[in-house]
Amino acid sequence: MSRRCEFTGKGWLKGHNVSHANNKTKTRFMPNLCEVTLISDALGNSYSFRISAAALKSVEHRGGLDAYLLKASNDELSAKALKLKRSIAKKLETAKAA
Repeated sequence: MSRRCEFTGKGWLKGHNVSHANNKTKTRFMPNLCEVTLISDALGNSYSFRISAAALKSVEHRGGLDAYLLKASNDELSAKALKLKRSIAKKLETAKAA
């Protein structure tokens, strides 16, 4: 399983730990990923994602999973999230037309 956020695309960064004596050792800085289950209001189902804590705050701030996915850009989302975004948009279009 990759260490990448499914909503924002955040991944690990590389850098150095620098000691007081200015010795540098290579390190990897990992994103704070959380395994969460979010509920789609439009589809009425729950979906499991591995997203960063910052993305989870953004989901709550925007008013839920549906609102976040519809506003997010397609190039940041994973394939699973993009498929869910398309099905939510399709469901909302049919509901609006009826």
